[in-house]
Amino acid sequence: MIEIYTYEEKYRDDFVRLNKQWIEKYFRLEESDLQTFANIDSYIIGNGGQIFLAIDNESHEVVGCCALINHPEKQSYELAKMAVAPHAQGQHIGYKLGAYLIDYAKNIGAKRIYLEGNTKMVASINLYRKLGFREIPINNNNNYERCDIFMEWRG
Repeated sequence: MIEIYTYEEKYRDDFVRLNKQWIEKYFRLEESDLQTFANIDSYIIGNGGQIFLAIDNESHEVVGCCALINHPEKQSYELAKMAVAPHAQGQHIGYKLGAYLIDYAKNIGAKRIYLEGNTKMVASINLYRKLGFREIPINNNNNYERCDIFMEWRG
């Protein structure tokens, strides 16, 4: 059974591994990716965000993850670094992670969550739509070269 947990430092390598796996498969690691991975505790956790991990309770394997990054200057949060291990895809783990992240965000008073994505990742875009995200115009402040779609959720 898959359950969602919040970040503990012992899961740092799993978070990085899962994200590098999908990014390197479809794109390339960018400087902002490397900065995030190098500064998880200060950039995400220490800044009022959280990381969520999908863990198989039988094998104790981390099979998915995502981050909620606080951007107080934008009065919003970002859904970032969502990844599911290839062998665990198709089990609705991404949906469970996203729904958990949204519930968590509601509980801390978040009114807006945005994400930067790529339309080549059709399954991801469909997942975000199922979670209630809607496409918004792209601004010039995107953090990734691979980004060609912005989406937001409003609570």
